[in-house]
Parts: sequence; structure tokens; C-alpha cells
Amino acid sequence: MASFKDRKDKFLGKFSNDIGIDLGTANTLVYVRGKGIVVNEPSVVAVNQKTGQVVAVGSAAKEMLGRTPLHITAVRPLVDGVISDFEVTEEMLSYLMKRAGEFMPKRFLGPRVVVGVPSGVTNVEVRAVRDAAKNAGAREVYIVEQPMAGAIGVRLPVHDPVGSMVVDIGGGTTDIAVISLGGIVRSKNLKIAGDKFNNDIITYIRNEFKILIGETTAEQVKIAVGLVVAGEPLETTIRGRDLITGLPREVIITDSDIREAMAQSVGIIVESAKEVLEMTPPEILSDIMKRGVHLVGGGALIKGLNVLLSEALKIPVTVADDPLTAIARGAGVILEDLDTYRSVLIESEDDINAK
Repeated sequence: MASFKDRKDKFLGKFSNDIGIDLGTANTLVYVRGKGIVVNEPSVVAVNQKTGQVVAVGSAAKEMLGRTPLHITAVRPLVDGVISDFEVTEEMLSYLMKRAGEFMPKRFLGPRVVVGVPSGVTNVEVRAVRDAAKNAGAREVYIVEQPMAGAIGVRLPVHDPVGSMVVDIGGGTTDIAVISLGGIVRSKNLKIAGDKFNNDIITYIRNEFKILIGETTAEQVKIAVGLVVAGEPLETTIRGRDLITGLPREVIITDSDIREAMAQSVGIIVESAKEVLEMTPPEILSDIMKRGVHLVGGGALIKGLNVLLSEALKIPVTVADDPLTAIARGAGVILEDLDTYRSVLIESEDDINAK
């Protein structure tokens, strides 16, 4: 039988909108109930240091990275999947929720919001996300771990007594999780993901070619010729500053260069996936062997990563359909049926005290 709180939430839900947010280090996606994903913006905010005013958010701010005058700084308010600058995160969430509001009918109350966070976050980090969302205008805030949201987003049977394994490679963190019966059985969170790959590429090109490039160029190179298993040769031209002459110079970069640049970081992800499997109970392991591993998050789009993981783990590894939006879609599924998925949410202190 539904508790008084559940009945109250259901009643108030008729007078408010529902929003799902994948709060990522690299990108933040917003899902609106009944509309799907309506906002997909980089998690970047440009701030005027003289006035303290926010100049731009999202794509407009990302275009400013490395190109701003001294008094304007383009900052990423999330580092390794958690809030590093509370006020800027609040501004960013407020802007994105306002953008999402353009797709929603006007309601009396603030929206109910489901936010995805990395697995294993501390109570302090959860509270920071909850407070930032509430200050940005949310009426109710529910927190879900990103690998769980990703599993729900790709329609895995998370409530069944069947083991599923999800590897979520985002911008700041990689989450490896084994899920069964509505909970995470084993998991590992790494501070190695898309941003680390970009830094690896910057360092490699600086050391090997004596050229300095920025984050945006590194990201473009990773997308263009990032291939973690040898295959059809790929190459691209990059431009940067020659460290010896100080003048602009361009060089041709191949897939083997990028493979070498990212080898150590990719190797750590592979070894961590093995560690999680080694800790997994045998019954669940047999389920995973039959059902395979599911890759979600933007990092899942790196060419050949599923093949490399499959060879290392001796288990089929599949890239989810549209892996970049899987977590936001999962938040949306939770919103559609909050009663069914309440058990997968991270409890707030209020919920614990109410028991």
C-alpha cells in the first residue's frame, strides 16, 4: 500500500513538470517527461571575473574555452563527475532547466527532478547536487547512480534476479557496475574517462611532435582518428604552436599515434573491468557471460573499444544504441514510473529520518 508521502507526491505531481538530468563533467542532458531529451549542452559556464556575471552557458561557453580575454574565464563547474564550483553549477542548472521549461506546459509548482551522479559518491557530494538543483528551482530532487540510470535507459531488467553489467564512460569518470535485483552488486569508479583521454593526447603530441594543442583540438582528434584496436588506417591534420619556434605549425596525426597516447588509460579501464568481474558472485557472472556487457556514455563511441574489452574479458561487449543519451533516458524512465523505480534511488537524509 502506498505511503502518505507517495500519495502526496502523486497528487502534487499533477501540478508540476518532471525533468531528468544527466549531470556530466563534459555534457549535461535534460529529459522532459512526455517530450524526451530537449537539451544537450556542454557543462561549461563563462564568467566575467570583474562583475561576477555569467556570460554564457553550454555550447556558447565551450566555444570560448581557450579563447577568452583575461577578465572572462570559461569554467567547468564539475570535476570528475562531482560539483567543484557550487554557485556556477547552480547557475548552469538554472539556465538548463529554464531552457527545458520552453518545452513544458506552465505549472503552479517547481518540477520534480531526477539527477544522475557517479557511483560511490559521498553524502556531501549528493547533498551538493540536491541543494544545487533545489536552488535552481526544483521542488523535489531524486538522485540515481549513473550506471543504474544507464542500465534502465538501455532497458536492462534491473529489478529481475538476473545479473547485468554496465560500463559507463563519461567525461570525468568511468563507472563499472554489476546490477541485479534493483541494486548495484559490485562497482568501481575511475577518474579516467574522456577528459583524461584528451589530456593524454595533448601530452603525447607535445612530447612526440613538440606542438602544443588545446582541449578542443584534442577532443576533435580523438573523435576523428581515435581507434583503440588496429584496423583501417586513419589520419587527420592538426594545428598548434611549435614549442621550439613559438610559431604555428601543422602535422599529420594517425590512429596509431592516438592509440599509443591513450593506451595506458584504456588499459586501466580494461583491468578495472576484470577486477569487477573477479569480485562478482559466480551465479551473476554466468548471467553476464550469456547477456554480455553494455557500454554507455560518450566514451563508448571510441572506435574499437567494445572489441578490445570483449577480447580482454572473453565476454560479448555491445555499445548501447545512442550511448551518449542512455543515462538521461534512464532518468526519464524513472520519472515515468517513480513508484516502481523508487528502490533504485539514493536515499536522502530526510527519507532515512522519516523511517
